[in-house]
Amino acid sequence: MKYFRTISAIMIIGLLMSGCSSKDKKTATDSTVALAVAEKAAIPVKVMTLSKTRISRTIDYTATVLPFEEVNMAPSTPGRIDKIYVEVGDKVNKGEDLFLMDRTQLYQLKLQLSSLEKDLNRIDTLLRSGSARQQQYDQMKTQFDVTKTNVDFMEENTLLKAPFFGVVTGKYFENGELYSGAPTTQSGRSAVVTVMQVNPLKVNVSISEQYYPLIKKGMKAFITADVYKDETFTGTVFRISPTISAASRSFITELELPNRNDLLKPGMFIRVSMDLGEVETFVVPANTVLVQEGTNLRYVFIGESNTAKRIEVTIGKRFDDQLEIISETLKEGDNLVSEGQSKLINGEKIAIVK
Repeated sequence: MKYFRTISAIMIIGLLMSGCSSKDKKTATDSTVALAVAEKAAIPVKVMTLSKTRISRTIDYTATVLPFEEVNMAPSTPGRIDKIYVEVGDKVNKGEDLFLMDRTQLYQLKLQLSSLEKDLNRIDTLLRSGSARQQQYDQMKTQFDVTKTNVDFMEENTLLKAPFFGVVTGKYFENGELYSGAPTTQSGRSAVVTVMQVNPLKVNVSISEQYYPLIKKGMKAFITADVYKDETFTGTVFRISPTISAASRSFITELELPNRNDLLKPGMFIRVSMDLGEVETFVVPANTVLVQEGTNLRYVFIGESNTAKRIEVTIGKRFDDQLEIISETLKEGDNLVSEGQSKLINGEKIAIVK
């Protein structure tokens, strides 16, 4: 009996020792696997040290030529058109007659004004001799002034004159037709004729918000048109929008453009180039900049404590296979991932290789 107890004890001890040994082996195996996985997760990459380069900053945009001013000329009230003095394409000087409206009402007002003027002079004479009261004179003077204002208004709004030196670009009626005030132009406005100022011209350029601090009034812009291969025109910044468009992240800059020999026409497609001077910026190989699929979002990776860190950037100037990148996060001395970046995700472990 004692013999069997001894054997049982030995068997139990053996089983316990066997279990401990298996557990130790499993723990060691798990540690080995975890270490292997960790080592496998570190993706080998090459890096380059970021440093700023001095470049000449030039920005290029496309735009459309606009008239410096455009006025749809129309009378204040509907009426019959007596005579239109201009045709489409005619050049007009400031103050030149454009068209004449029916003046029947004006002539009636002028007769009334003439009668009031005689009455006013008569009361003025009586007032000086003491035969009329000041109140009578004041009432007549007020009536005369109101009628005179109406005559001047009718005079101005029945004979329309050119507001500036320009060219007639639209004529919507003929002599004797009735102007009703209904829309007649492509813009949906009513007019008898349209006058444009085409020298100088105007160009509205939509510029990225990152350049807002660099655009100043008086800056020069160089303009070319595809229809004139060997011609370059020079414009000047004269107005800068005080706001940024939240939708496009850009702002409008208005250029005044002298129209040399009247070569340029409103509506022409042009290219605008502006020199913003020399700046220090990051210029990197184009292949280091990645694009998020389905978007226009650009980003790069930097190596930080053996970890890939994704940094969003804005693209600036291109120099052959080099790109200017703009970011408030990047700084000189950062390790920019130059090879292996296409396999990375943010926060992934990396192993920097030579």
